[in-house]
Amino acid sequence: MNPKVDFFFNKTSKWQASYEKLREIVLDCQLIEELKWGCPCYTFQRSNVVLIHGFKDYCALLFHKGALLKDTENILIQQTENVQSARQIRFTSLEEIKKREAAIKAYVYEAVEVERLGLEVKMKKTADFNMPEEFQMTLDENPNLRAAFETLTPGRQRGYLLHFSQAKQSKTRVSRIEKCIPLILDGKGIQDR
Repeated sequence: MNPKVDFFFNKTSKWQASYEKLREIVLDCQLIEELKWGCPCYTFQRSNVVLIHGFKDYCALLFHKGALLKDTENILIQQTENVQSARQIRFTSLEEIKKREAAIKAYVYEAVEVERLGLEVKMKKTADFNMPEEFQMTLDENPNLRAAFETLTPGRQRGYLLHFSQAKQSKTRVSRIEKCIPLILDGKGIQDR
C-alpha cells in the first residue's frame, strides 16, 4: 500500500467499501500502487496496468490495455467509441465485487502478462479520425493554422478532431473551432487551456 494513495480510500464516498475491496484484490496480484490522475493506479515494471475510479452510478477497474484482454467473462466495457485501448469492469455493489473476485484477479493477471510480453494496442492514426468539414475549410483558408495544427502531437490533433466532430450542429462546430484557434496557434492541446 502506498500512503500517497490513502486519501482516495479515506474520503467519504458511496463507493468507499468497494474501493477498499478492489484495492485488496489488486494488491494481492503483486502490483505496485501509485497515484496517477488522482486515482490509485497499479503498475508492473513501471507500466500502467489497471486503476480504480468511480462515477455517480458505478465504480470501476480501468485496464489500460483492456482491448488486448480476451474478456472470457464478457465483462469489459469500452467507455466510448473513441477509446481505443482502455476497457472497464464496472461494479454497482460491494457484493458484485466479492462475487467476481476470481474473475477480477484473472483479468489483472492477464493484463500483467500483456505488459510482460510488451504487447501494444494498434492505435488509429490521426488521419483515420473524422475531419469535420468546417475545420478542413478553416485550415484551407489559414495556412498558419494548418502549419500549427500539423506540428501538434498526434494526441493533441486527435483531441481537437474529436472535440470538433462531437458537435451535432455546424454552427456549434464553427464556434468550437473559433475558440480553439488561439490554442492551436500557441501549440497547445484542447486540455491545455
